[in-house]
Amino acid sequence: MKTDLRSALQQEIITGDGAMGTYLYQMGFPVGISYEELNLLRPETVSEVHRRYYEAGARLIETNTFSANREKLSKYGLESDVEAINRAGVELARKAVGDNAYVVGAIGSIRAGKRKNVRTADVEAALREQIGILLDSPVDGLLLETFYDLEELQLALSIIRSMSSLPVICQFANEGTGSTQDGVPLPEAFLRLRDGGADVIGFNCRVGPNGILRSMEKLPNDLGVPFSAFPNAGLPDYVDGQYTYAATPKYFAECARRFADLGARLIGGCCGTTPEHIAAVAKALQGYVPAAPGTTEGAPTEVVRVSEPAPAQPAPPAAPTLLDIVKQRKTVIVELDPPKDLDINKFMQGSKALQDAHVDAITMADNSLAVTRMSNLALGYLVQDKLGARPLIHIACRDRNMIGTQSHLMGLHALGIDHVLAVTGDPAKFGDLPGSSSVYDLTSFEIIRMIKQLNEGIAFSGKPLKQKSNFVIGAAFNPNVKHLDKAVQRLERKIEAGADYIMTQPVYDAKLIEEIYETTKHLNVPIFIGFMPLASEGNAEYLHNEVPGIRLSDDVRKRMSGLKGPEGRAMGVEIAKELLDTAMQYFNGIYLMTPFLAYEMCVDLTKYVWEKSNRHDFHLYPLSK
Repeated sequence: MKTDLRSALQQEIITGDGAMGTYLYQMGFPVGISYEELNLLRPETVSEVHRRYYEAGARLIETNTFSANREKLSKYGLESDVEAINRAGVELARKAVGDNAYVVGAIGSIRAGKRKNVRTADVEAALREQIGILLDSPVDGLLLETFYDLEELQLALSIIRSMSSLPVICQFANEGTGSTQDGVPLPEAFLRLRDGGADVIGFNCRVGPNGILRSMEKLPNDLGVPFSAFPNAGLPDYVDGQYTYAATPKYFAECARRFADLGARLIGGCCGTTPEHIAAVAKALQGYVPAAPGTTEGAPTEVVRVSEPAPAQPAPPAAPTLLDIVKQRKTVIVELDPPKDLDINKFMQGSKALQDAHVDAITMADNSLAVTRMSNLALGYLVQDKLGARPLIHIACRDRNMIGTQSHLMGLHALGIDHVLAVTGDPAKFGDLPGSSSVYDLTSFEIIRMIKQLNEGIAFSGKPLKQKSNFVIGAAFNPNVKHLDKAVQRLERKIEAGADYIMTQPVYDAKLIEEIYETTKHLNVPIFIGFMPLASEGNAEYLHNEVPGIRLSDDVRKRMSGLKGPEGRAMGVEIAKELLDTAMQYFNGIYLMTPFLAYEMCVDLTKYVWEKSNRHDFHLYPLSK
């Protein structure tokens, strides 16, 4: 009869199994399916994977239930199969290895590093459901793996401890940094989990053996808890249409001894590992006698501890921000679309005219309406460098994954461009390249939070950045909706996420301006209310009938009826001035959008704002270069 798992982990080193998902991929199952559903569709295949790892020497087998929670399964329409998939997962593992190995129920992170992409209440409900099912099955313990944030891992652990005393293994996904992705130093995170009832704490996924070794070397040797290590087989490569991993079984075997020297009592593999990797690990650990958990007595390898990086330094002082300015006087920002071609002459002429009109910022959309335009980062730099104007750059979630988004923001920081507007972005299929993909790695709420994290000197991954950015982050608001109160509630969530100011979609109704004021006056951030002067009847009808988020009043449409050319633009400016008269009674922030690069219209409106507000000192807040 095998020893109780908790006792075994105190007395010996246990070899864990290797990857399930990537191994199934190597067996011919495609990316993009639910591998957990194979518990029901291909049970013989899942059993065979478990059996191969057992025969390779693994004595702790994870159930194929990593993503078998309601939130993850709903992506495949499988939310009603949570119980069936989890129970089958335990049954298949148990039958494949019998009583000679430990079977632990595998539970993965729901948020997966995107801290707020699922409400906490939904995370808790999904975890509680899966945990309850697994605990009602014949498991020897539970394994919480690939968690990025301490907060979510603690939540899962607390749910388990409220329901059971079975052993629990907790594992972070980490890249060798000294903290979790939500900013908690690793030693502190481990202590909190230990005090919360974790029996083993360690790392898996994200990196190969070297990265996990770096993370373990940052831990003191007196935490009083056994460690675990389940690294990937190095970094993945994509060769001839197949994903491959570089780390060999021999290399894994060498690293297994080093993990054991550092206090690991449970050693297996994650993505890219195979039964061959696990066989090498098991062989390397034969005869190894561990010191007591939390010590390095008898360890043959000297542990070189990596010093923690210095705290991030504040960014150099910047010029007064739009937030500083709008608190004291009327403030005008004007949107000028980047060109759809390679000729920037008219764009720069317009920017120069707007700068001469003393706008407070020139804002540039990020491929608005999913139509390909010149990079707003490049044009923002030119506007700043050549004209001394303040650029305000839109960042759409549509076009970049998390890697590209952080890289883009780091480039903006390097160029001294610190005002941004976070937007979701119109779907790519409605633009000029309908075959392109919409990324949407982040929601507008998440990108706001992540930019705020850069301001703390922490990368999206949780790594320190040596310097803090100083982004001033705007959020978009569409007041042209049936239920304004619900739109304001969504806006409040963006402010909670960290939005510093608000820019609205264009408004064409004076009564709506008053409603916006009444429903938002409790907010503690400035609102830049938006206006886009109409250019013609056709322009008015297009905006009203075809562009999401824009509605024109019947009066405005009637006044634009039959007009085009100079007459249409003149009426558009006249209507905008009337709306500005109302807006300036309630808001200091004015946001003008330029139609068809007709910048003269916004120059006229900017001057009108200055005349109405009696502003004459245009040098109060120069932009530092």
